[in-house]
Amino acid sequence: MEIVDVPLFDLPAEPEAPPKPKAAPVVVLQPALFETAEVLLSPLPSWAERLAVFDLETTGIDVETSRVVTANVSRLDASGVVTRRRDWLADPGVEIPLQATAVHGVATARARAEGRPAAEVVGEIVDELRTALEDGYALVIYNAPYDLTLLAREAVRHGVAPLVGPFPVIDPLVIDKQVDRYRKGKRTLEVTASVYGVDLTDAHDAGADAIAAGRVAQALGLRHGTELALTAAELHTAQIAWHDAQCDSFEDYMRTTRDPSFTARRGWPEVPAPATAPAPATAAAAPAR
Repeated sequence: MEIVDVPLFDLPAEPEAPPKPKAAPVVVLQPALFETAEVLLSPLPSWAERLAVFDLETTGIDVETSRVVTANVSRLDASGVVTRRRDWLADPGVEIPLQATAVHGVATARARAEGRPAAEVVGEIVDELRTALEDGYALVIYNAPYDLTLLAREAVRHGVAPLVGPFPVIDPLVIDKQVDRYRKGKRTLEVTASVYGVDLTDAHDAGADAIAAGRVAQALGLRHGTELALTAAELHTAQIAWHDAQCDSFEDYMRTTRDPSFTARRGWPEVPAPATAPAPATAAAAPAR
């Protein structure tokens, strides 16, 4: 039975939406930060006022075997301004596939020469995230199950105490698919940032992606203020149900059109650990991301 993640695009497209009323007047929010972002006039939800953001670039797409190469954890204020930033380059201890290097630009030679031991990097990332959550920040991660699950497996692999039940998590991918379900096309961060007018000029750089994801979350909160007028805790809980429904939809489509035995990989914001432990630190790298 095939088990895969829900992709970053909608399959199938939802039925056509009913005609929308004429749009309300729009305003440009913080041009220096959001570039051309036009958002419906609405108060910023409380959960979006102080955000921690997180992104990984890795050796592959399999969360069970892939390794951290670069990472970023930053903090944003209510205007999307970065108030704290930490970046990491790790030596993952394995070859970085050429396909992964083509995505994020880090080759094996550079990681070995300039990167720090993976165990140290993973430990510092976990500590930084834990501190941000303890300080009262909501944690924004675009496609959270990928980054959080991979980080958890790396933590176990390197003997680091993992995050346990990270909360609250804000996933702009899940939210965007819920509030704008009729929009066709891909839902990658680069595409979604463009939809919400958020500048992302260096896609697949961990820092650029993390910060853009946070600003997309804020833009979502402004554009869909009525639907997202929740506390961070309420939004976290809502996303669990939204993600599960999105898995149902994708699974139904795949079983109808391609594979009757297809099963979508579930779990938000993190995929449950498998029965077996993560591969040891000397295992081969996963396929390229």
